[in-house]
Amino acid sequence: MAALPYITADDVGKCDWPRLVDALQAGHRGAAPEIADQFLHRGDDVMLSRAAWIDGLGVGVKSVTVLPGNTGKGLPSVQGAMLIFDDATGAPRALIDSELITRWKTAADSVLGARLLAREDAKHLLIVGAGSVAASLIEAYPAVLPGLERITIWNRTTAKAQTLAAAHSGVEVASDLHAALADADIVSTATMSSAPVLPGALLRPGTHVDLIGAFTDTMREADDEVLRRGRLFVDARETTVDHIGELTIPLAAGTISRTDIQGDLRDLVAGSVKRDSMEEITVFKNGGGAHLDLMTADLILTICGV
Repeated sequence: MAALPYITADDVGKCDWPRLVDALQAGHRGAAPEIADQFLHRGDDVMLSRAAWIDGLGVGVKSVTVLPGNTGKGLPSVQGAMLIFDDATGAPRALIDSELITRWKTAADSVLGARLLAREDAKHLLIVGAGSVAASLIEAYPAVLPGLERITIWNRTTAKAQTLAAAHSGVEVASDLHAALADADIVSTATMSSAPVLPGALLRPGTHVDLIGAFTDTMREADDEVLRRGRLFVDARETTVDHIGELTIPLAAGTISRTDIQGDLRDLVAGSVKRDSMEEITVFKNGGGAHLDLMTADLILTICGV
């Protein structure tokens, strides 16, 4: 058996964000995926494996380790790879660096949600967080939503936000989150926080909230008021509602109910749910399921001719 190709960012270059978001949108019109997640824990360390099978597209399993302590050692906190299997034969097809998959998928997932839910006249994007996800959001959002005129970053450590902003022309840094929220049309949170960082009381009417960072059942970025004031949507019910603290914690407390979740990307793409008014606050939880990884991988393999 020939060695599997191992694909990294060096093999495909920069992401064509509109093409990827279009591919994710088209993928939600196709066969419904079968999805399964597995979490293993060692204290604060996590081993996450996500698998998806989409009839006609193939099978994919992405496994990553998340070791927060690596940051202090100068090592990546997230490392892993995704194995792709042929849909017709079941044969292994390729191995793709998980950082490449996750970087493209995560931002495209959120931008697709914003394309479907944010106001068409949205001008100002506020990003909460200054890590690698924030960097990809700076690229992806204006590429797909060209009406955006301002991008602002807020981070607990202002110096980190300043470093990220300096690498991207025209990006501003906010020193005060509350003041930045008063002028934001889209708020995208990309942190590793386990305690809420986004105060719902300060969201102005018409804001679209894009929640990315929380991925375990103990993590959340939005406080209860965000969920009370906003109409809730998710990328996929199967990978968010019973799995991520952003929803499981307020559901358990009775702050929200399952019926408050209006729909997911399949519903939004089909047009069965949508933003109802210019004044309402929309809240989109990006759970980043393996079906989205698989759709992203399929585009990467197409680009690479695999």
